[in-house]
Amino acid sequence: MSAPKKYQPSNNKITIIDYGPAGYEEITTRKLEDCIPYKDSATVSWINIDNVPPADFLNKLGLGFNLHPVVLESIEDINQRPKIDIFDDYISITLKMLSLDETESYVITEQVSFIISKKFVLTFQQGMAGDCFESVRKLARKSDSRLRANGTDYLAYELINAIIDGYYKILDKFGDRLEGVEEKIIGSPSSKMLKTIHSLRRELINMRKFVWPLREVVSVMERDDSALLKKSTRIYLRDLYDRLVHIMDIVETNRDMLSSLLDIYLSGVSNKTGNVMKTLTIFSTIFLPLSFIAGLWGMNFTRMPGINSPWGLPAVAAIMAAVAILMIRHFRKKDWL
Repeated sequence: MSAPKKYQPSNNKITIIDYGPAGYEEITTRKLEDCIPYKDSATVSWINIDNVPPADFLNKLGLGFNLHPVVLESIEDINQRPKIDIFDDYISITLKMLSLDETESYVITEQVSFIISKKFVLTFQQGMAGDCFESVRKLARKSDSRLRANGTDYLAYELINAIIDGYYKILDKFGDRLEGVEEKIIGSPSSKMLKTIHSLRRELINMRKFVWPLREVVSVMERDDSALLKKSTRIYLRDLYDRLVHIMDIVETNRDMLSSLLDIYLSGVSNKTGNVMKTLTIFSTIFLPLSFIAGLWGMNFTRMPGINSPWGLPAVAAIMAAVAILMIRHFRKKDWL
């Protein structure tokens, strides 16, 4: 077995925002030692760590902030299902942050872990595509904001709320993509549209997989009697729960729309195939009597009417043309052409 990889401080960017009603401080560092003093700060401290750090860093952090080993394992595992663990001194939350790539063609999923204590909030990100917390940072910089007048529980609410805002942005873009796919399917269904529909369906399934357990997380936060969550903050948590219910409704509606689009696609392909078969059938029907006439007069019999006449070929051609014209007029009268 190879030796464990040593922690490189330069791999992780640590942002510390410390604030209160009368002051604000924001620093960026790569040293774990700079974080520990904020554990017992008289003000609220938000410590954000970009990129999930290796085990040795997490162990040192756990010792510094008195974190349970199970919590550290959950932070290190980036494939966690959204969940919440409530301890005596802190609350551990794991959820998913969603964002669009630069081309806005697919969704980037990033795990975010929270440690909410009375004096500080720790957040751990995968560091894949930035974050959606800039609105929270702006609130922390404003001296008259509600964030500066409240504690860590309200900070956690604002952070989770920012992530949920990101869900709405994803769904808005998703709705635009659905409309574009619908127009293309109605206009000209193709095999590419089927691949697009399945891709959108997978994205919706993933979003539902992230939102559904997060709703339970927020519900537990709202109903739990932990002293870390003030009664005044539970009102905002109830609003978060309502927003998540609304997001689930949008997800289910979009799933129904995707099912309808799939039906429209299959119907369009079926109609297209039917039109092709209809055209081929009509042409086959027209040429069937012509083939019969040509075959009848093409037999090698010595006594065939008109076989030796100079008008034989024109007569047969005229008969064939008349039959074809009559059949075409009949098909048009029946609205088959």
